[in-house]
Amino acid sequence: MRVLATAGHVDHGKSALVRALTGMEPDRFEEERRRGLTLDLGFVWTRLGPGGECLAFVDVPGHERFVATMLAGVGPVPAVLFAVAADQGWQPQSAEHLAILDALGVRHAVLAVTRSDLADPEPVRADAVERMAATSLGKVPSVAVSSVTGVGLDGLRAELARLAGALPVPPAGADVRLWLDRAFTVRGHGTVVTGTLGAGTLRVGDRLVTGDGAAELRVRGLQCLHEERSEVSGVARVAVNVHGPSDGALGRGHVLLTPDRWLTTGTVDVRVVGEPVDDLPRTVTLHIGTAAVPVTVRPLGPDTARLTLGRPLPLRVGDRAVLREPGGNRTPCAATVLDVRPPRLARRGAGRARAAELAAMTGHPDGVAELRRRGLVRRADLLAMGVPPPAAPVVGDWLADEAHWTALRERLAAEVDRYAKARPLEPGLPAEAARHLLGLPDRALIDALARTPGRRPLLSRQGRLYGPGSTRPTLPPPVEAAVDAVRRDLARAPFRAPEADRLTELGLTRKEVAAAAAAGALLKIADGIVLLPGADAQAVAVLRRLPQPFTLSEARRALDTTRRVAVPLLEFLDARGHTERVDEQHRRCRSGPVSGGGRESNPILSPIVTCEDAGNRDK
Repeated sequence: MRVLATAGHVDHGKSALVRALTGMEPDRFEEERRRGLTLDLGFVWTRLGPGGECLAFVDVPGHERFVATMLAGVGPVPAVLFAVAADQGWQPQSAEHLAILDALGVRHAVLAVTRSDLADPEPVRADAVERMAATSLGKVPSVAVSSVTGVGLDGLRAELARLAGALPVPPAGADVRLWLDRAFTVRGHGTVVTGTLGAGTLRVGDRLVTGDGAAELRVRGLQCLHEERSEVSGVARVAVNVHGPSDGALGRGHVLLTPDRWLTTGTVDVRVVGEPVDDLPRTVTLHIGTAAVPVTVRPLGPDTARLTLGRPLPLRVGDRAVLREPGGNRTPCAATVLDVRPPRLARRGAGRARAAELAAMTGHPDGVAELRRRGLVRRADLLAMGVPPPAAPVVGDWLADEAHWTALRERLAAEVDRYAKARPLEPGLPAEAARHLLGLPDRALIDALARTPGRRPLLSRQGRLYGPGSTRPTLPPPVEAAVDAVRRDLARAPFRAPEADRLTELGLTRKEVAAAAAAGALLKIADGIVLLPGADAQAVAVLRRLPQPFTLSEARRALDTTRRVAVPLLEFLDARGHTERVDEQHRRCRSGPVSGGGRESNPILSPIVTCEDAGNRDK
């Protein structure tokens, strides 16, 4: 199927022309037929010869009071049948309709000089062709016709067939954005909506979401030109029977979308053609698809502006829209969407900087340029903006500009070094703190940056980031001196851990003790209990010489320590698999190698004998 809209001044014979071409009545209302004036959109169709393609027409009103309705009919349609009456020539609404088509970037049209039985069509034809050639339509084919006598209708059908053959076929796999032009209720079926499907495919059973994302609807049935269909691909006129919450609230200007594939936005940056943006009223109406939404205009550059929409719309980079002052006192302007996720303009001079950035944008989706501007963006968001991803994700769904990613890696390494210098007792920068410092939206990006090769390697361990040589704390001289004092105390009695008062006297608070343990200078058994590195292996060697199993009291005496130390030390050995409980009162050593706590936790191997064997040997 091919879909065209009519265009032209009021009472120039648009409806009569499509009636003669199709044999169908485009005026749906009795008042329209009685007054001979189209008031709303009409829909008719015909087949271009035996076995030819179907050609559907959206018949639009030509009166100046119904330009908004005309825009709703033309908005989603790729081509037009433009009518100019031979006995009246070019008129004001001819000019406004042409300006609207130019603003929308329509490139395909056929000119019909109607009522050629009432006047010489050649002067009107020449004038209209020249006017249209100066717009996006370019040089268009033209035919002089009369809907009354039938003269020229065969030639017009031939030109329409050639136009239909030249129209591009949109991708059937594209994301659906169906702008609605009608909604009504059918007894026994519920809500039915109609519109022009510009691209993509609709199938019975599909799920669609409303433009505001408030409801998900199911496609219960499809019709195309009054025929039941299981699926329809664009471009096509479709009637969709939908079911779901809020289906009764649908109407002209609403939109149905493929779920999770569109971003709705209330703020867009656009390029305006047709009038300097400084001359635009502060409030105008934006027309796109069948929607008409009031917008507030903030000029940025000579031809760029920020639009704040009265309600969010699903827009993509490159979309064409019309800006029109309510009342039609000005010529409509074209607006091309440049950015659907623009940055905030909160600082002084931000508007000028943004204008310079927008000046370099073409309005055509460019993945490389978009990624360069944003630095980081999710792949799904880029696709929803209508921009093809230029590269593979760096992690998860995240895409990164190469230069921005390298700069982030250098910043992360610098932050890791800065943190280590400022906190020598705990040099590892927490990954979540690093995320905040770099202003990143996802912790996974920090992990990916740490894995990225750079001038300064980074190590990620237990949620912290370390630079080269900073995986262990650097003890300041006062802490080193305090640790040396503890070593001297423990040299005489290796299992008599210093009392809390002694640690306080030496200036070893909980923070310093943790740093010394992380540096391998002390072995932390429990809060307030520290021994020398390797003391755990020495303790196991002593306990293996005891008759198995042994009690806490026997272990305390063998280790020459106090209950304050013996209880947490045995629990420490239990947790590491060196000893195990037999019952409430007894433990025994487990067989196997013993690794002692030290600077690098290097294995300190003892003979692999069972504790029971050692006890029997002693006997």
